[in-house]
Amino acid sequence: MSEHTLKPLKQYAPFPGPLVLVIMDGIGIGRQDESDGVYLAHTPTLDALFAEPLFFRLKAHGTAVGQPSDEDMGNSEVGHNALGAGRVFAQGARLVNEAIESGRVFEGAAWHTVMDRAKAGGTVHFIGLLSDGNVHSNISQLLALIRRCAAEGARRVRVHPLTDGRDVGERSALGYIAALEETLRECSADGRDYRIASGGGRMLVTMDRYEANWKIVERGWKAHVLGEGRPFASAAEAVQTYYDEDPKVNDQFLGEFVIVENGAPVGTIEDGDAVICFNFRGDRAIEISRAFEEDEFPYFDRKRRPEVFYAGIMQYDGDTHIPRHFLVEPPQIEGSVSEYLCAAGVTSYAIAETQKFGHVTYFWNGNRSGYINREMEQYVEIRSDDVPFQQRPWMKAAEVTDAVLDAIRENRHKFIRMNFANGDMVGHTGIAPAVRIAVETVDLCLARIMPAVEAARGLLVVTADHGNADLLFTEKKGVREPHVAHTLNPVPFIIKDYSGANALHACDVPAPGLSNVAATLVRLLGFEAPEHYDPALVRIG
Repeated sequence: MSEHTLKPLKQYAPFPGPLVLVIMDGIGIGRQDESDGVYLAHTPTLDALFAEPLFFRLKAHGTAVGQPSDEDMGNSEVGHNALGAGRVFAQGARLVNEAIESGRVFEGAAWHTVMDRAKAGGTVHFIGLLSDGNVHSNISQLLALIRRCAAEGARRVRVHPLTDGRDVGERSALGYIAALEETLRECSADGRDYRIASGGGRMLVTMDRYEANWKIVERGWKAHVLGEGRPFASAAEAVQTYYDEDPKVNDQFLGEFVIVENGAPVGTIEDGDAVICFNFRGDRAIEISRAFEEDEFPYFDRKRRPEVFYAGIMQYDGDTHIPRHFLVEPPQIEGSVSEYLCAAGVTSYAIAETQKFGHVTYFWNGNRSGYINREMEQYVEIRSDDVPFQQRPWMKAAEVTDAVLDAIRENRHKFIRMNFANGDMVGHTGIAPAVRIAVETVDLCLARIMPAVEAARGLLVVTADHGNADLLFTEKKGVREPHVAHTLNPVPFIIKDYSGANALHACDVPAPGLSNVAATLVRLLGFEAPEHYDPALVRIG
């Protein structure tokens, strides 16, 4: 690992305790008014930290994290990529946009195989999140792929849309379905048959992550592949029926549906077909990909596994090669901060509950599964509860904190990184009382961590990957709409030095963002940051 060598700082005094990095997922800096769930919460610990001299506001969305434009929100995937990589990489949305605009996506072997299946009489199926949230997918990319199918003569296309309500308006599905239906009608000329076949809400159907609940994937498999699910004449009818039956339900939690004609499903997945998952973000696309690709599959009874060509719009896990086939190359992130720290002999400990475990490991490590160096690292997952987040907004923060306190006392790991999922996962519910409890939970856990870091004479660093809880609602013409997506707000970055070993001074870094964190951590640990990293936020001495 000589290419990852770090040079020790010349004027630096080692400190006895660990450096503890706390990532408060989804807790940004809002407008400090009644729309701001972080401001409304009782947060004496955060209030004190925000008054620290080494306090920074970091950009955590748009081009600062590799998204196409500054109108695009950040997310936990790109946020943790930027935190761990030390510089900005073009991310999924931008990569796919560029590949489609240039036509490169249609020149690869995977697309040609999809078209070969279509020309041999197979159906082309698209599965993914139907919205323009630009976090997991973008409807414009799906529509471009569908139009290309028509242009290349594919006779039969079926779409299996998953409704969003999380990264976009909570009841916006009908608009996206209408746009999809219009394109399908346009492409159904000259004897082509393009339709919606099945779907459901993202939190109940298909899009599980980190193996939290395989039942979600099973519901999707039954609907998309087997045609088993509640029958409807159209997707719009399905969504409207769920709305009518439960005035409080939002698009995230719609049940599965199957489109039928004359009593039979219109789009089951059969031998000889091609299937494209059009989500570009990996975490919620991996499990459905495994269901299509793995021979040994113990998670649920698939009943039948059709012989299909399956491809992701991107590869979701480069180490385990999930899926085997993909349309667009993912960002190649080499030289993550973990690689450098392992090479320098710095021991590390990473922990989160299931909902964010992959973020402090896989995404932090540059979309790389598993350990970089098992002898230098320890990864701990605290199993998340399988309940709606608003019912237990404290989630597993206490258990994560307990484990971190043990790790601090043991003092075997110089660098501890942890993620509190509460602000993001509960923030997505849009339920204000639950969001405030979630933020207060994080504040209480910070109040437990700080004395432990102080007793160990370590350093505490507190930040976030993007905003969410900091915006509860938006208001237009006097009408308030719950806001359940990530925000465009900056996030805090605070350094609290309990060691007194070195004098720390803020650097004048223009427009600092999440990508400046890695170099800062390297410097705090006593090394010169790699030259290709974005600059550190502090200097020593």
